[in-house]
Amino acid sequence: MKTVVNFSTGDEIMFDVKKTTEQCVEWIKQFFEENGKGCNAVLGISGGKDSSVAAALCVEALGRDRVIGVLMPCGVQHDIDCAYSLVNHLGIKHYEINIKDAVDGLMKNMPEDMDFSQQAKTNLPPRIRMATVYAVSQSVNGRVVNTCNLSEDWVGYSTRYGDAAGDFSPMCNLTVTEVKEIGRYLGLPDELVDKTPIDGLCGKTDEENLGFTYAELDVYIRTGYIEDKAKKELIDTKHRKNLFKLQLMPAFVPDKQ
Repeated sequence: MKTVVNFSTGDEIMFDVKKTTEQCVEWIKQFFEENGKGCNAVLGISGGKDSSVAAALCVEALGRDRVIGVLMPCGVQHDIDCAYSLVNHLGIKHYEINIKDAVDGLMKNMPEDMDFSQQAKTNLPPRIRMATVYAVSQSVNGRVVNTCNLSEDWVGYSTRYGDAAGDFSPMCNLTVTEVKEIGRYLGLPDELVDKTPIDGLCGKTDEENLGFTYAELDVYIRTGYIEDKAKKELIDTKHRKNLFKLQLMPAFVPDKQ
């Protein structure tokens, strides 16, 4: 039994990492039995905790021969050594596909009379990365792994049809704190589990972009407690505004004739 400590209050949040990991591994096995027996798990590998833990869970469930990583730098990626560290540690097959030409090509062909927003520019690489992962997946008899976690999903910290896409999601109901505990339990190197999360888009850390720490967010998600009222309002606002990302696309249903 493991516990996750709430450092603000000294309380302990109970988290059974062994049980949760075993259940998740069985869930992945069952998914493939029902939705792709004999298929491979394919995922983008950034070298961060999420892709590292997702890949490790799939290796536990399917074996390393059925897990394929896709490394996708956009030009020069300063921390690509972390991605290689992960695929080498797990011993999984991997491909490196540089997406810079695709990103540059699309940006150069955007209409000159259209105001191509900074947010659209920021979200373009992760969307091209997901298209790349799916291209690989369809070529190797794969199913795409969504690597999002509950904490990021809670506040909309993902790119719709980018990293938020996938065919199955083993960690969407696990907080960042819990994902890291699973990574340690599975024996991943500390430098991958505890690597400072950076969005890879604008150069800032996740927590700088969000305005609060994952530790604060995770405690709030699991217990409803947060000491800083301004941060509570910020989290609630982000959660409310981004709920559409977690819901099925609204679809018109005509009245029966």
